[in-house]
Amino acid sequence: MSTKISALLIAYNEEKNIQRYIDQVKKYADEIIIVDSYSTDKTVEIAKRNKNVTFIQREFDNFTNQRNYALSLAKNDWVTFFDADEELSNKMIEEIITIVNSKNQFDAYYAHHDFYFNNKRIRFSGQQTVKAVRLFRKSKCKYLPHLKVHELLSCDTKIGSIKHKIKHHTFIDNILYLNKLNHYSKLRAEELYLKKTKPTFYHFKVKPLYRFLNYYILRLGFLDGIKGFTIAKLHAISVANRYKYLNEIYKKEQSK
Repeated sequence: MSTKISALLIAYNEEKNIQRYIDQVKKYADEIIIVDSYSTDKTVEIAKRNKNVTFIQREFDNFTNQRNYALSLAKNDWVTFFDADEELSNKMIEEIITIVNSKNQFDAYYAHHDFYFNNKRIRFSGQQTVKAVRLFRKSKCKYLPHLKVHELLSCDTKIGSIKHKIKHHTFIDNILYLNKLNHYSKLRAEELYLKKTKPTFYHFKVKPLYRFLNYYILRLGFLDGIKGFTIAKLHAISVANRYKYLNEIYKKEQSK
């Protein structure tokens, strides 16, 4: 008997990606659970056309809580937690099936990413080493509750790697991508406020400049051409905005 897998997704306004996601995970998953943050586009309509999908809406508070909530709904121990903009090859799907049905050396597996900007492969720009745990036993792993963004999965086990890579369509539109980064920046500002970090000249000026130089020079973004420059610039802006949002939190608290 093959081992059952639950495919989990947290979603918001993913009308461009949601059907592809469902079509690819149904090739290996016995259960598909989507936790939606009250999307305002056609995500809900498209997802509900698929009778094999459990679709639940939950108000978004932060990424960690949203993921842990989805995890709590899974009936199976083995789960995948891919994002809607991550495309899986058939070979990767076959590898996932093989992993869960073999005598496992690991209870969790990293997936590495190949990043695409408007369907063009980004080979550098700080993206070349990105990986995330995407396949794991929920009995062995959980998302740490103190992080609101860039959620961290803690596993009571050594972590293996899936050989085949994800095709990640994260850079589609400059404005949309910056909006996505700024959403992360707001949540990160809330984390920093709880840590009592107060923004200074260093945070407002030095850190954004370093992020740009790190992505564009140190991590070879210039080899990706104008797209590499754009990625470095957008990330630098998001870092500056992080501390702008943090400063706004302090001002709001002081005005009370």
